[in-house]
Amino acid sequence: MKRSIDLLLALIAAIPLLPLGLVVALAVKLTSRGSALYWSDRVGANERIFRMPKFRTMKVGTPAVATHLMADPKSALTPIGGFLRRTSLDEIPQLWSVVAGEMSFVGPRPALFNQDDLIALRREAGVAHLRPGITGWAQINGRDELPIPAKVAFDREYLERRSILFDLRIIVLTAAKLLGDRTVTH
Repeated sequence: MKRSIDLLLALIAAIPLLPLGLVVALAVKLTSRGSALYWSDRVGANERIFRMPKFRTMKVGTPAVATHLMADPKSALTPIGGFLRRTSLDEIPQLWSVVAGEMSFVGPRPALFNQDDLIALRREAGVAHLRPGITGWAQINGRDELPIPAKVAFDREYLERRSILFDLRIIVLTAAKLLGDRTVTH
């Protein structure tokens, strides 16, 4: 059922997001050298590695590490990279990963292939089998500001509470945050 809903939502979302995605791709190409898309090796369900597309927000040659591990992540951003990240416009290409079955709309955010601490904690918490999501319960509750153990605790809570209604709640809360309501209550 969840997979069918993901496909339906991807088709619905593609209508407004495809033209917007083309504009973003053009803006990335015009403001920095390199491809508009960046394919990142990520950890999917059952710890299987897959290639996840994003609009490129970092300069070509930036190491593939979690942003919080970089000495000065802002210096690696493209001229529009910060804006794309703040607005989550860099995530639009992940609709492809949903259609391909690598991701869901809601689930734990996919770890980078080299985030061994996050991967191990998710395995211990019993959430490594979940399909990763474009958004998730941890994103609603703090996103990148959360320490890794707190993210995994929210991933575990999602596993325990997951349902179609809970997924819809997370999608609505995500939309509210993206549209500027930073005081959304959970």
